[in-house]
Amino acid sequence: MKIIILGAGQVGASVAENLVSEANDITLVDTSAVQLAALRSRLEVRTVCGNAAAPSVLREAGAEDADLLIAVTQSDQTNLCACRIAKVVFNLPTRIARLRSTDFADYPELLDDDNFAVDFSICPEQIVTDYIRRLIAFPEALQVLEFADGAVSLVSVKAFEGGPLVGKPLKNLRQHLPDVEARIVAIYRNGLPIPSDGATLVVPGDEVFCLAASTDIRKVLRELRRTDRPMRRIMIAGGGNIGQRLARSIEAEYVVKILETSEARAELLATQLNGSLVLRGDATDEKLLESEGIDEMDLFVALTNDEEDNIMSASLAKRLGARRTLALINRKSYVDLVQGGPIDIAISPAQTSIGSLLAHVRRGDVVAVHSLRRGAAEALEIIAHGTPKESKVVGRRIEEIALPDGASIGAVVRAGQRGDGKAARRQVIIPHHDTVIEPEDHVIVFCTHKNLVRKVEKLFQVGFGFL
Repeated sequence: MKIIILGAGQVGASVAENLVSEANDITLVDTSAVQLAALRSRLEVRTVCGNAAAPSVLREAGAEDADLLIAVTQSDQTNLCACRIAKVVFNLPTRIARLRSTDFADYPELLDDDNFAVDFSICPEQIVTDYIRRLIAFPEALQVLEFADGAVSLVSVKAFEGGPLVGKPLKNLRQHLPDVEARIVAIYRNGLPIPSDGATLVVPGDEVFCLAASTDIRKVLRELRRTDRPMRRIMIAGGGNIGQRLARSIEAEYVVKILETSEARAELLATQLNGSLVLRGDATDEKLLESEGIDEMDLFVALTNDEEDNIMSASLAKRLGARRTLALINRKSYVDLVQGGPIDIAISPAQTSIGSLLAHVRRGDVVAVHSLRRGAAEALEIIAHGTPKESKVVGRRIEEIALPDGASIGAVVRAGQRGDGKAARRQVIIPHHDTVIEPEDHVIVFCTHKNLVRKVEKLFQVGFGFL
């Protein structure tokens, strides 16, 4: 696929890094020659330096015969103009835009083909906000991801000494939870995936990925570690876009304090937030944290634009008594270094939001993609189409499907039907070896290595007879 990416910042670079390894033809466009040179030195991409909203620059980038435009610059206006030009001037088939402003959600008609011609829009800040909210709801988890409109949840948790299943084989999960269907889809030990069959023992420190119906996920988590008490008090460092969005979304349910260094920004936040206490100050100031009761906080969230400050403030908050800490960190290498020490959870905004983009790039009918373990693994939600004659999946038992080693089907979501023929609540199936895949099933596939994704996509593609 020939793809043009506008913007070589954190999001653009992360998208390029994910897609270039899948034999796509990638061209990056940015106004910074320095950033482009740095990316060109480590990725096999073509680069064009210039204004992403200029027709001449898009033509130089290959818009005349490109398949996909991903506009993820820092400017909403540039992204919108580029999509419009790509449609009108070059008739570029698919256009995705990053939109940071919330205004466009109120006027979706502005994005249709008669206006800015955006096929799909993403807001990384909102995606990260929703992601943090799920982590607040599941304080034991390292990652909480949803599939099939929230019907299925995939949760990553670190196994702790004392959990009922820790030190015992996975097959015991059914004995502990006889009324719950769940699947341990992967276990990572010392950063590497290990085989996970019924005889595999869970040991303290293992990172365990568990898939179950969202209504059952808490019961499964209790088998792997002690249940943390619910969050009540939360302190947010940084009142930027993400900090403001998070405070607004949780202030009705939690006691929220937000620290902001800028006086003007702090005053603005105070007028726009209703239940949060806004304080002007530096989150790396030990005396300020102590005076504001950091030792009583259930969660400290560092969301400033400076990742070094986030690392320092979250580490300091933990030392001063915060129960759990989370830091926003742009560099993927930093995430691996700091998570699990004083910082309980480190989040890369680009890696967290990239799944929304990948779902529109993947081949076949891929509904959702979640990047796991900082991009090393992926979980996909794919719709099974066709008949047994046209598909390698439909009409076949799980044991008959030629999945590559390292890929596993963790759940199947099937549309239910009432007696009157109308759609009923969807059924979540944790499949066994003899489960048969039916047409239009939503199949959740876990890939322990990212390089397995293309093989899985190819497996789910239907023959030409279906088209």
